[in-house]
Amino acid sequence: MTRVYVCSCFGITEQQVRKHAEQGACTPRKIASACKAGTDCGNCVRRIQALLGRGACPRREPADQGSAEVPGAEVVILPAAPAVRAA
Repeated sequence: MTRVYVCSCFGITEQQVRKHAEQGACTPRKIASACKAGTDCGNCVRRIQALLGRGACPRREPADQGSAEVPGAEVVILPAAPAVRAA
């Protein structure tokens, strides 16, 4: 197995970046949060962007299109907080 390193500072490989992207880290910032790649010298950020490509994240629908409901979401109504009077 050949390891192609993306981030030399933290020893992060292309395979690791792809794995994090599959798990939902679909922006360089999210990749950085997942494994620190891109947070030291910054030389790997463009390579991370290239690995993520345009299709890494699902596209969001505009607010005026599609369903407003989120499947599996639960609506919870909380009681209002009591008013506080200044003395």
